[in-house]
Amino acid sequence: MARGKAKTGIALALLLLAVGPAKADDAGVFDYWILALSWQPTWCALEGDARGAEQCNRSAGWVLHGLWPQYERGWPEYCATDQRDPTRAETGAMADIMGDGGAAWYQWKKHGRCAGVAADEYFGLARQAYDAIARPAVFRQMERPLRMPASVVEEAFMTANPALFADAVTITCKGGRIAEARICLSRDGLTPRTCGNDAIRDCRMTDALLDPVR
Repeated sequence: MARGKAKTGIALALLLLAVGPAKADDAGVFDYWILALSWQPTWCALEGDARGAEQCNRSAGWVLHGLWPQYERGWPEYCATDQRDPTRAETGAMADIMGDGGAAWYQWKKHGRCAGVAADEYFGLARQAYDAIARPAVFRQMERPLRMPASVVEEAFMTANPALFADAVTITCKGGRIAEARICLSRDGLTPRTCGNDAIRDCRMTDALLDPVR
């Protein structure tokens, strides 16, 4: 029995040597983008308020979570890059659409380094994508919490953005609440495109909570 285990261990070690060490994702190698927009009242209710996040004292609706490089299945993250990291001024300049500079710094570390471009270009692309998508005004007009199917939020985005279609936008939920709208965009041109199979699944809740803007 012991000899069998030893043989198994040796075989596993040889296999690992043959495969080699895990390779880091290559910066600039991806297929499309996801523009992730968070409903700030949800983020504040689930995370931000407990942290005492300053951005939760502001009146905001759909804020930029990030612009994420994607593969057709899966995504790169924390890539090695020869691009310099952004300055505090560069991340701070994103606070108007991301809530604070810390959020911009984190998005650069996890996703921006995989874009294969300089930090200022990455943040420029993120702002361009954010500005190109109309956020449905109806949700900012809410005066009290409402429960609704997640599909209503998707339909509102498609109505506000005629170029969008169902397979290009995904609505996510968290903690029984509407959390994010994720819009799939072409790598070149930032135009709506069909999401990859792992990113296309919508929240199926029919009574998801949506808090009003504070």
